[in-house]
Amino acid sequence: MASGSGEEEGASWRLIGPTAGLSAKRCRLMYSSLGFNSDVCLFYVKGEFYAMDARCAHSGGPLCEGDIEEADGVLQVFCPWHDYNFDLRTGKSGTSLQQQVYEVKLEDGNVYVKHSSPLSLEPFPAVKKS
Repeated sequence: MASGSGEEEGASWRLIGPTAGLSAKRCRLMYSSLGFNSDVCLFYVKGEFYAMDARCAHSGGPLCEGDIEEADGVLQVFCPWHDYNFDLRTGKSGTSLQQQVYEVKLEDGNVYVKHSSPLSLEPFPAVKKS
């Protein structure tokens, strides 16, 4: 059973790309096939990868554009819209807000993220609704 802060139901390991290329930037937006509200940020900080929902739980700000800082040994991203902070490991904020975080693994020189939908560094083609 999935809980509010635990694993996503139906999640699978999604290949994102080669570690060497992905470690060149501190944050990359990964597009979800489910659309805008399911996009994920892939962070690379101090030699480690982290993944969390790309839109701030407060009002949807773009976390990939936020500042990343370390305070008391905790790596955090700060939303550029209202400065809410989120722990890159847990998704917890100094407020009551919580970001969904996702497991990341490195295997055979590639980065994988556990997510319920396919993820891509390029936008998915728009799906027309009938």
